[in-house]
Amino acid sequence: MYLIHVQLLAPDGAPLPDGVADLVRSVATPADRLEHVAVHPHAVPDPVLGLYLLADGLADAESRAAGLCERAVASAAPLHGWSVARAGAPLVSPFYELELSRSGPAGRNRQGTFPST
Repeated sequence: MYLIHVQLLAPDGAPLPDGVADLVRSVATPADRLEHVAVHPHAVPDPVLGLYLLADGLADAESRAAGLCERAVASAAPLHGWSVARAGAPLVSPFYELELSRSGPAGRNRQGTFPST
């Protein structure tokens, strides 16, 4: 399963309409292999949809997520004027940077010797 973030561009800075997850699910087909939609309406600089899809690879998941959201903005009246800016797997490095910076015993990811040496 892949998490793909799809950034949406608003017409004239409009807020993301309510029920976007349902709109996306309503245009999904079995071939999209969509499992879940998460909505991040206040993401900066633009709203983001998190689509969880089953796929054989990252490129396939990104392509299907973009296509699904393009169908949604083209066919769902509340999304009239919206467009898909990009679709891609989110980077998780900020999470790991935070985890690595937390205090704790010395070891593989913290200053000090690795315990097995």
